[in-house]
Amino acid sequence: MKRLFLICMLLLIATSFPSSQTDVTGRWRGVILPPIGPSQEFTLELKSDGTTVSGSVLGATIKEGRIEGNTISLKVANPGNPSQEGTLTGQLSGDEIVFKVVGLLPGPVQFVARRDVGADLEGSISDPAVVAKLLKEFNVPGVSIAVIQDFKIVLAVAYGVADVETDTPVTVDTLFQAASISKPVAAMASLKAVQSGLFGLDQNVNAILKSWKLPEGQFTKDRPVTPRTLMSHTSGTGDGFGFPGYAPGAPLPTIPQILDGVQPPSNLRAVRLERAPLTGVKYSGGAVMIQQLALAEAVGKPFAQIAHDWVLNPIGMTNSTFEQPLPVQREKQAARAHNFSGSRMGDPWHVYPEQAAAGLWTTPTDLAKFAIEVQLAVLGKSSRVLSQTTAQQMVTPVGVGPFAVGFEMSRQGEGWYFQHGGSNWGFQCDLMAHRVHGYGAVIMTNSDSGGALIPRLRRLIQQEYKWDAINPPIPRRYGPV
Repeated sequence: MKRLFLICMLLLIATSFPSSQTDVTGRWRGVILPPIGPSQEFTLELKSDGTTVSGSVLGATIKEGRIEGNTISLKVANPGNPSQEGTLTGQLSGDEIVFKVVGLLPGPVQFVARRDVGADLEGSISDPAVVAKLLKEFNVPGVSIAVIQDFKIVLAVAYGVADVETDTPVTVDTLFQAASISKPVAAMASLKAVQSGLFGLDQNVNAILKSWKLPEGQFTKDRPVTPRTLMSHTSGTGDGFGFPGYAPGAPLPTIPQILDGVQPPSNLRAVRLERAPLTGVKYSGGAVMIQQLALAEAVGKPFAQIAHDWVLNPIGMTNSTFEQPLPVQREKQAARAHNFSGSRMGDPWHVYPEQAAAGLWTTPTDLAKFAIEVQLAVLGKSSRVLSQTTAQQMVTPVGVGPFAVGFEMSRQGEGWYFQHGGSNWGFQCDLMAHRVHGYGAVIMTNSDSGGALIPRLRRLIQQEYKWDAINPPIPRRYGPV
């Protein structure tokens, strides 16, 4: 009974994960190492819908589940005592969630849940029949993929349709919303400003801002909010919300209106501090918007123009723009938004005035160019945008949590990867690239259900291109084999 109880706990734990409102739908595996007896491994099925997470653990239904940024909160009844309720709080990093359980055991317990992407997947990412089957299985109308090998794009493929109502096919030039992958691209522009001496990475952001100031108080008496903390989700800002966007044609708020929230046309609450900087990690799109405003005011130009001139154009990202709304001349090139069942949404897409946090329109090929530029700059082999020293800030965690300036870092097998997911209304996408070995992949979909498909496609790529993410651990023994 006690062992069953422990397993229930763990399975619950694996029931959710976010990466900035990322879809957690799919199968997860958890492992518990009890004080006595063998380890226990289990499988769980999760379902996410926006910020809500549902599912079950060994038949026990999750009573309440929620995603806020990278934090997952679950409430569940104690399997041994239904009147007793426990809380599971998890932090997502890549395809892994570390959960803390309170109220179900004598003391707090931590568990690890990992997304089960199927170690025995068969087929090639280049095989239309294989991908078509997966698209149908996950109710995703279309997907576009770029694969990086040896610091080059070795494959760019597209499958399915950009719009189920018109059957317009997806091509490698079809534009998708990058959603939160906008953040590391925007971070590169801010680092370019730092490199140019316009402001310091560790400077008080209120000394950079002109038209709006972040309200300070007890949380900043010992340490200020800085561009570094804003871009690594360690600033202490309290919003964990994702941006829902606005219907095409609707009034759009200014950046100060977004940051102050509450009043129309802003559709979210204000961005404010809830803890001291560098005391913890909480995913914060609002923090990125503070940094967007600081960058624009330091340079004296609109953010979309800065990003184009400093990042997109030098790297050759010709099918990318931060302009919001999407320029009319590009609308025919863009995929449409679809829901979890693969049906068209009412609007073709949403508009995101939160450009640095969620507003990039792009293709996997362009994002792969961006990832390669990061890889080469980190190794000192390119300086089209950033020097080696500055580029390393993008892949070096700041000391609290897994985020560097822009990217999240994660260990996969024996390798370290920089990555970021993206989740906008009707779009899901993912970028992952190795820090030193010159390989990676970008996957973009036009469906809310794309988050469950992406790990399967990534696993096919990892197997086919022999990433160290799936290598078995190196044996720990003395002497030559």
